[in-house]
Amino acid sequence: MKDKLIVSSSPHLRAGRTTTGIMLDVIIALMPALVASIIYFGYRAAILIAVCVATCVVAEFVSRKIMKRENTLFDLSAVVTGILLAFNLPAGLNPIIAAIGSVVAIIVVKQMFGGLGQNFVNPALTARIVLLVSFPTPMTTWASPFYYWGGTDAMTTATVLGGGEVSLLDMFLGNQGGSLGETCALALIIGGIYLVIRKVISPLIPLCYMGTVALFTLIYSACTGGNIGVDILTQLLSGGLMLGAIFMATDYATTPINWRGKIVFAIGCGILTMVIRLFGSLPEGVSFAIILMNILTPLIEKATSPRPFGKERKAS
Repeated sequence: MKDKLIVSSSPHLRAGRTTTGIMLDVIIALMPALVASIIYFGYRAAILIAVCVATCVVAEFVSRKIMKRENTLFDLSAVVTGILLAFNLPAGLNPIIAAIGSVVAIIVVKQMFGGLGQNFVNPALTARIVLLVSFPTPMTTWASPFYYWGGTDAMTTATVLGGGEVSLLDMFLGNQGGSLGETCALALIIGGIYLVIRKVISPLIPLCYMGTVALFTLIYSACTGGNIGVDILTQLLSGGLMLGAIFMATDYATTPINWRGKIVFAIGCGILTMVIRLFGSLPEGVSFAIILMNILTPLIEKATSPRPFGKERKAS
């Protein structure tokens, strides 16, 4: 017989994409922001990125050996985690603190829960929050862009959300204080477009996330008499919003897989981000918002999953 019946377990519909291929696409998408961070923050940015990536790779290798699990270094997920963690750190941070965060991200958040795809919260963001709580002063001390041109070791500045004044153009191009990978909106948008074209991510979560932030800002500005247009762009271009919306809120393992769930997840992230920014004690809320919604993902999935074919609806 030419046509054979194959008996196998699901999934029965398979794609040609591999984990390594997807992670490689993410790394490529992160390159514009990586280059921008080194341009704006100099050699310290390069050192932090290198330390985070190297520590993540070593931590993954050692932990898998100790746990007697298959080596997963070649799926490149540890490299992605290292870059994303570095992107959430200030340029002047001690590399030892960055290494501690990398160990937390890989061993505590990822490997202790089973490895890639088993973690229920984003490793890089969770590590950032752990470092923020443990080392609040160095984690909130921001280097000025191009500080290395001035002959001083590290000139510090305030971020826009922390009271600094920066033009919208500088915010778009990245000429502002902040974590390494969050300042240049242009670079992040380029990376996001690449991921959408490559079909690594759906634009649904980033657009709904940023749209919710814009709508929340519009309502708040209208009620408080603010400059609506400037306020909306300021919220979108400042902090880690675009970095979180494009590269972390779209994480396969920690976000809903169906489109209804993605919308609920993204709207929740947007609302929580703005509530923390406007009414909380911290100027930035992206990390906490995404982690909180990660925890709620199983409930969102349960509430928004489509009804299986042939299953009757429950009587009301």
